[in-house]
Amino acid sequence: MKHPLSIIAFFIGLTLCSQNTISGTFSPAEDFSWLIAYHLKPGGQAYIADTAIKDGVFTLTIPENSKTGTYRLVYAVPQDEFYFDVLYTANEAIELNFDLNNGVSFTSSEENKLFLSYFQDINKSEQQLVDFYAVGSNNTTTFQRITKALKTTQAAYEKRSENLYAQKFIVANRGFIPETLTTKQDFIKNKKAAYFTHLKFDDPDLQASDFLVDKALNYVFTALPSELGSSTDIEEVLKENVTTLAMRLVELPEDYQFYIFHKIWEQTAANGLNQVSDFLLNSHMTPKAHSIDNMKLLDEIEVKNRLRLGAVAPEIEWVDDTVVKKLSTSEGAEHYLIVFWSSTCGHCLKELPALQKELKTKTAVKVIAVGLENDELTWKPESAKLNDFEHAIALGRWDSEYAKLYDIHKTPTYYILDKDKRILAKPESDKEVVAFLKENK
Repeated sequence: MKHPLSIIAFFIGLTLCSQNTISGTFSPAEDFSWLIAYHLKPGGQAYIADTAIKDGVFTLTIPENSKTGTYRLVYAVPQDEFYFDVLYTANEAIELNFDLNNGVSFTSSEENKLFLSYFQDINKSEQQLVDFYAVGSNNTTTFQRITKALKTTQAAYEKRSENLYAQKFIVANRGFIPETLTTKQDFIKNKKAAYFTHLKFDDPDLQASDFLVDKALNYVFTALPSELGSSTDIEEVLKENVTTLAMRLVELPEDYQFYIFHKIWEQTAANGLNQVSDFLLNSHMTPKAHSIDNMKLLDEIEVKNRLRLGAVAPEIEWVDDTVVKKLSTSEGAEHYLIVFWSSTCGHCLKELPALQKELKTKTAVKVIAVGLENDELTWKPESAKLNDFEHAIALGRWDSEYAKLYDIHKTPTYYILDKDKRILAKPESDKEVVAFLKENK
């Protein structure tokens, strides 16, 4: 489980010259059995060590000469979701407790305890200022109390972190604090203008953590006007934010720029912000994708874009007697259902006849069944049993044109389209197909 910046510490330290340990407990004990440590690097990570978690207790020995920095502790799969980050230095052993509901706490480690405390305190103070403006208050006394507390908290932690590498994170996180009471609109405008004042994107220690990525994500998605317009207007503002961020990153290595923009793309894609996703892809990712790994990511993104909800489904052709038909020119249905199946797939031979029976009375639904086959031997008699469906065949099974075009990795796979052939849903079973069509008559 990834924890937000408010409860996760990101730290940096000196080069290690000796062996040390990270130890502690995981709760509930029965939910954990192993732990892997990675040393974060700009845009990536390197394996360091692993250990078993026994009865909720672990000791992770860090090899000698391991470099100090931000270390990622992974405790479940998928690894990009179930982890937390700590700073490991040669000066101290780290002792911690991790609770599945409450996250990580440190019983030993000055750096980690200080940094975790800083983010908890500063975020609480910043939220008070945001709430003050959100409710439209104009009480000068309250404003001065909140801003004084913010300044005091920031200054105190900068002082306490002197001679620690943690200080560069604390300074980089220094936020905008208005000197005088202004309108909400001016507060948002000034806060946005000052956002990058203390951020050093060229600092390799900051790059070798999620700190800069989180700050970039926060800027793109939260630096918005107080009065939001249509979804199109919001996407235009998000694109402007991306452009502003890009200007701050322009001098950095393109692989690292790609890494940050890909993290932002993941968020836009997950939230259906297609205009921003395409803008990121075309303007800021494709021109910077030079490595094999990044080119592979672009290929994966192209597949996701081609098959995302709202996209026009890729073309499919089939022969009905001697007539060549196409998905794009099919007419007369409110919904189209594309089913990828195989005559040698047991699940398909069970689900498709049941689906045909359920759809018997749904004349506004047209089904195109695409058989992924090695030959026509079993496909012909099995497809003949599904006489209410249109049938296409894709020889070559998983390596066939349509299997690649629709990114098919299992059968049956379903796509539901609207009358304009735009993808509406990707149900997991025949029952989900029927349920969707009932709800979307």
